[in-house]
Amino acid sequence: MDWTEKYRPRRLADIIGNQSAVRELFDWASDWTPEKKPVLLYGKPGIGKTSTAYALAHDLGWEIIELNASDQRTKGAIERIAGSSSTTASLSGSSRRLILLDEADNLEGNADRGGAKAIVDVIRRSKQPIILTANDAYGVAQDIRRLCSEIQFKAIPARSLAPHLKAICLHEGLECDPEAVGIIAEEAHGDIRQAVNMLFGASVGKTHITPDSLATQQKDSRYSIFDLVAKTTSGKYDDDALLRLSYDVDDTPDARIQWLETAVLQQRDSRRRVRAMQYLRRADIYLGRTLIRQYYTLWKYASAIMIIGCAAALSGSNERNRISPPGRWRRMSQARRQKAIRLQLLNRFSEKYLIPEKTIAKEYLTPIGLLADKDPHSFVRSLCLDADQLALLLHDRARAQSVHKEIEKEAKEEEKRKAALKKQKKGVEQDTHDTGSGLNAAVLDHSADPEKPKKKEASQSTLFSF
Repeated sequence: MDWTEKYRPRRLADIIGNQSAVRELFDWASDWTPEKKPVLLYGKPGIGKTSTAYALAHDLGWEIIELNASDQRTKGAIERIAGSSSTTASLSGSSRRLILLDEADNLEGNADRGGAKAIVDVIRRSKQPIILTANDAYGVAQDIRRLCSEIQFKAIPARSLAPHLKAICLHEGLECDPEAVGIIAEEAHGDIRQAVNMLFGASVGKTHITPDSLATQQKDSRYSIFDLVAKTTSGKYDDDALLRLSYDVDDTPDARIQWLETAVLQQRDSRRRVRAMQYLRRADIYLGRTLIRQYYTLWKYASAIMIIGCAAALSGSNERNRISPPGRWRRMSQARRQKAIRLQLLNRFSEKYLIPEKTIAKEYLTPIGLLADKDPHSFVRSLCLDADQLALLLHDRARAQSVHKEIEKEAKEEEKRKAALKKQKKGVEQDTHDTGSGLNAAVLDHSADPEKPKKKEASQSTLFSF
């Protein structure tokens, strides 16, 4: 049996790490009302988002309906499964039915076409609690994200993973060196699922796990481009170690050279900076020849030149600079994001006013922006605009964020007011019920034991009575 399923936590008390996030989720669910927003749980894979949702349903006695990435999440499928589940009562007799949409940031491609819009529709008309999970919150469609409350799950520290791994070893009858447990906990990088899989892989055919038996157990995608650039520019690693690291990083040389260029240009020592740029120039020549000749064997020469050359040029610098993506990538990403926001806005106006998007973009977008500038609160409420869409209309991000915060604050206060009224109404109904029960009991007692007429006591006649 798969150990990740075998040792999946069944109760919230068994969840490892992220206690504040678990508490926030429980508070959301314990007094859930249909007016409450769905919850978006986000964080890296393998840290317990889905397990927490299942444990929550178990603790509260809720039925759970899951729609994950392995399902065909077309508009029709979502409306058929999640749509009907969100508006009907549970057949099992439980008080609630929890709708779980796993990997909400993977709603892309032809298979999920129309899925995002269907989820928005389900959220708006749902009478049941909804939880969404995502590895990247920014990968979730804006229309979905603005309707949700967000709870972040963080990587689990190694000190929290180690006791859990020891407990598994004890249950499985395995002898595991503390050093080996520590290595697995560190190599998992906060991913509990990966840690359990690594432990299972090391235990196959063994009864005693040592650090040596972990030599071949490596985490998938263990290293990233950040690790490669940081170690290359530190000047503290030998050539062989850097080359081995480069083989584990899943990035092309033409991407690596842009990352290295960004890091090298942050160096304060001009001589080292110039020498490193010369190596990058030489590596770029090989990349150009690769494109011209379509001879991709030259990639390994380009990688070796840029990595070993930069490491040699920056050796001894002892500078610690922040590793960041290439500037042109950030600008391209921002441009794509702005374009996506503009398209969403045009689509929203087109549906609202029944005017083609091209006509709105050409003739009406500027006048609409002027109207929004006069009363932004009404625009946000009537069109359900998020902060980014309002900022595009107002050309003022700070003001848009301020307006959005004010509206969110008003919504929270309204939610608290409704909850207080509901609680007060429930208390009044309870008092009325108790009072009515007391009166009924008194009436029943009175009717059950009617007062009987007193009988005249008989007196014994004697001679003295006469």
